[in-house]
Amino acid sequence: MGAIPPGPPLNLLAIETSTELCSAALLRGDELFVEEALAPNQHAERLATMVRRLLARSALAVADLDAFAFGQGPGSFTGLRIACGLVQGLALGASRPVVPVPSLVALAEQANASRVIVALDARMGEAYLAAYSRMGGDWEAAIEPGLYTPSSLPPLPGRDWVATGSGFDAFDWLRAAYARQVGHRITDDLPRAGSVVRVAARRLARGEMVAAEDAAPLYLRDKVAMTTRERQAAK
Repeated sequence: MGAIPPGPPLNLLAIETSTELCSAALLRGDELFVEEALAPNQHAERLATMVRRLLARSALAVADLDAFAFGQGPGSFTGLRIACGLVQGLALGASRPVVPVPSLVALAEQANASRVIVALDARMGEAYLAAYSRMGGDWEAAIEPGLYTPSSLPPLPGRDWVATGSGFDAFDWLRAAYARQVGHRITDDLPRAGSVVRVAARRLARGEMVAAEDAAPLYLRDKVAMTTRERQAAK
């Protein structure tokens, strides 16, 4: 996992709810506090309590935070709206900026590798996918985040990539497509707020933030369900 850059200590709160994992993390200087639970469809009910516990554990108030971060997606439409809305509300109230972090970047951060291909199960037989190489203090996209099917997967340059994410867990076609390029696969991992907050700290140190009112989810899909005709055609 990437190191926090040198400089004045930062206090950051991050939320990640792009999947069934409900996750919040608070970075106080170089100390990381985390609250998380597998909680499908319960993110809205759990997050406020998680944030209160993090503030109590770190002995900080909302006014002590330098910025707020969230996993901006892609992922669950509802989860992304919840994370973005909560962070916007806190940031507006504290007059602080927001650092959006793509959830696929957070997943790459967790892999502890220099080249990572990440995929999340997008349902409907599709995958949210991207590939990243670590360049200096952050990640550079070798494959830009996108929504892919078996027939639309992009080529992956080189070999010895690490693969991770629920997309690789779920889909045989995805594992087969990159079998020659992938040297190692991490199973059963989802984007976590601890990774979001570490990526956000580096980006904040470089001045990469937005005003709270400009924060927005990264959806990559404009609908959440197939029509009856589409489901029948996919069989």
